[in-house]
Amino acid sequence: MNKLPAYFQSTIFKHILFWTVVYLYFVLSVHNTTMYASYRHILESFGLIVLAQMITAYTCIYVLMHKFLDKNKIGLFVFWMLILLILVFALYQAVRMFYFDVIYFDSYNQVQRKYALESYGKRLTYFSVFLSKCILFLTPAALLLAARFYKNQQKFLKLNEQKKIAELTALRNQLNPHFLFNTLNNLYSLALDKSDKTPEVIEKLSDILDYILYRCKKDYVPVKKEIDLIENYLALEKIRYDKRVSVNFNYTIEPDTKIAPLLLLTFVENAFKHGVTQELGKAKIDISLTMNGTDLLFSIQNSKPNNVIVDRTGEDEEPLGLKNVMQQLELLYPNAHDLTIANEENSYKVVLRLKKK
Repeated sequence: MNKLPAYFQSTIFKHILFWTVVYLYFVLSVHNTTMYASYRHILESFGLIVLAQMITAYTCIYVLMHKFLDKNKIGLFVFWMLILLILVFALYQAVRMFYFDVIYFDSYNQVQRKYALESYGKRLTYFSVFLSKCILFLTPAALLLAARFYKNQQKFLKLNEQKKIAELTALRNQLNPHFLFNTLNNLYSLALDKSDKTPEVIEKLSDILDYILYRCKKDYVPVKKEIDLIENYLALEKIRYDKRVSVNFNYTIEPDTKIAPLLLLTFVENAFKHGVTQELGKAKIDISLTMNGTDLLFSIQNSKPNNVIVDRTGEDEEPLGLKNVMQQLELLYPNAHDLTIANEENSYKVVLRLKKK
């Protein structure tokens, strides 16, 4: 579909179109033409009204709002808005008195002639007339303000979405090297031992990197792909630790379920890093992924090593991967997730509940 020319999309054109529609609405909605001397009288009468509306609207939007309302000076805004309406009403009455009442006086009915003979000062004291004209003058301004508010809201939502994408990209760019670093350490250990399992590790690592680099760019992916990723990772770690770790991974899911990519893998990484690496005996990791109504329920529990060498320089810091995944949860599952971490004496357990996507 071809786009409209640039001048049709410009703000000036849109405003001209808006006021043209307002003016035509007034002119074409006249039913009793006998109240006017001629079509010229009709065109000029509503031209004056539209002019008053334009002065009110643009002074309000581009002067008073910027100077007072945007700075939260509501009292001053209301005061100067009232002054503006009084001045516009005074201008309107002046034009009516010194132009319309002179040229079109002979076409007036009895009520119109009586009002036309009133002094200028007297006309300004009629509160009911002032109030009705203020409502008339303010109506287009209210429409323009509503349109401006909608446009600003759309811009705000777009900026928020761009900010969210940028934050997620930054978090994933931190997470992927973190994961790659851990896996390459595994491969390095096997290479030093000249293990026959090294080619298998390289193949698994290749599948994992292919997924991370090319197949998980969307905010949400089928959960089956994440399960395949976890199984590949578990296969790598089982090759590395052999009989030092016992891993149980059970899952029951619905095929159409989706999930944010790389969330679950982070918890699996942490389970190996903090539950297996420093364990001299046999470690144990239990992983479960099930559906609970409309929720996706993930739990992982790892045994804790008996003798842990604590790094005092960073003992109060959260692991990088865990910190990132918690930030991603806030971005992708706002008010739609529940994360529980239980750090007990002999085990470390994480339970994550996500609303189904």
